[in-house]
Amino acid sequence: MSVSQPSTTTEHQFFFDVILERRSVRSYDPQIKISREELTEMLRQATLAPSAANLQPWRFLVIDTPELKQKLLPIAFNQQQVVEASAVIAVLGDLECYKWAEKIYGMEVDADFMPTETAKSFVERYTVMYSNMSSEAIHQKVYTDGGLVSMQLMLVARAKGYDTVPMGGYDKQKFMEAFRISERYVPIMLIAIGKAMKSGHPTVRLAVDDVAFFNEMPEE
Repeated sequence: MSVSQPSTTTEHQFFFDVILERRSVRSYDPQIKISREELTEMLRQATLAPSAANLQPWRFLVIDTPELKQKLLPIAFNQQQVVEASAVIAVLGDLECYKWAEKIYGMEVDADFMPTETAKSFVERYTVMYSNMSSEAIHQKVYTDGGLVSMQLMLVARAKGYDTVPMGGYDKQKFMEAFRISERYVPIMLIAIGKAMKSGHPTVRLAVDDVAFFNEMPEE
């Protein structure tokens, strides 16, 4: 006779708490500074997110000096979290991410995750595929993967006791110009990160029955 295990362990509960406690925070304690070592570790954990063909098209510009946060402030429509937060992380998408395929799949071989010939075939396949893909299709891939890594970064931050807010409200063109970012990259979002001065307010969500359907979509 099998014995059923508890559906929620302590570890699972911690994960669920992280999800429940993540809020979009717009008021930060400006006295709190996150070290670059800790920011680097959070980014490392965030990059465990999945990506198409494991090409990892995300790139991060970490803005953490007072001078550069002030420079960003008007570009972000004077949202005060830009200067109050410990840092603002610009998530970018690399439109030429396939150029990293040889390095990535070489690392797979070195880690004994795949044979050399398999890695070589993957490099050739994705180089040809991306070289012939439309700009729209490549943009869609990097936006999708950029969203995945952004959500993971925000959850990692919450697990470490920090707060975040994803920001789409900024002048993307002025941002690219002000921070001298080439057209190889596309801006996906800004993420302010720090310690909340004021907690993010709770929000409601539609019921699952309103947003999920099994096997067929409802009639309009």
